[in-house]
Amino acid sequence: MSEPQLKRAKMPSTLAQLKEMTTVVADTGDFEAMEQFKPTDATTNPSLILAAANQKKYGHLIDKAVHYGKKAGSTLAEQTKAALDFTCVLFGKEILNIIPGRVSTEVDARLSFDKDASIEKAKKLIDLYEENGVSKERILIKLASTWEGIQAAKELEEKYGIHCNLTLLFSFAQAVACAEAGVTLISPFVGRILDWYIANTDKKVYEAKEDPGVLSVTKIYNYYKKFGYKTVVMGASFRNTGEIKQLAGCDFLTISPKLLEELEKSNEPIHKVLTEDVAKKCDLQKISLNEATFRWLLNENQMATDKLSEVLIRRIVLLSSLKT
Repeated sequence: MSEPQLKRAKMPSTLAQLKEMTTVVADTGDFEAMEQFKPTDATTNPSLILAAANQKKYGHLIDKAVHYGKKAGSTLAEQTKAALDFTCVLFGKEILNIIPGRVSTEVDARLSFDKDASIEKAKKLIDLYEENGVSKERILIKLASTWEGIQAAKELEEKYGIHCNLTLLFSFAQAVACAEAGVTLISPFVGRILDWYIANTDKKVYEAKEDPGVLSVTKIYNYYKKFGYKTVVMGASFRNTGEIKQLAGCDFLTISPKLLEELEKSNEPIHKVLTEDVAKKCDLQKISLNEATFRWLLNENQMATDKLSEVLIRRIVLLSSLKT
């Protein structure tokens, strides 16, 4: 074995190195994956919960949720909604028995353009958690980064002390609006942005440094740190470990079990790329958004408009297909 190979063999895993500079979050509903990779926080969405729920080992949780739904509603629609809410809470509670931090629980995507309904659903989820012995301090309510979702989060944070995670975030305008709303955390997507550029431009291969999703999160991180916003930036939706390594130093990164395993098995050195010192020197101008400006800037960003619509529709179709 050569000297460089010996040095590398003695190094901690790439995942362990990453954890020294970034809070690692598990993007999964699988308890075993969380026990294996020991993330600080965890985040889920209906797709991940459904995938986990289809495994026999979690059948007891689904049975419990179905029983709850049948008692909570008089119609099939009411029972389904109640069972889905309780399923998310039951999985969230189990996850919190494993991790030391917080779990993100998502509001029904069908409410993404209804501020008041989003607020009521968030409060319902928090009530369910507290009825089951879980403090709201350990929960992040996930909302889509529509104008209505962002304003719902603003009210939830300010009026009810409910912490929020704004997801389906594809553009700088969405990130700025979230910061101005004072939300706890945002989840800007990386891989889905890359997907759009590969599908809609002539360029099909990107190095990590030029990956459009990486560049988007880097700009958001630098803007937040330069202007002193407290909102946490959590990069999400990764396609490869190169994207993750290029965002080392970001506040949080939420990573799938497959990529966590790749990082765990690797001893390649990783270096901090994003820092507050560099961010404060960036040539960025502070902007302020009202509803009209937000909608205009989002409309002007074809990628963000396409991806927000695509992912929302996918989640709504999934939710609409569920039966108690």
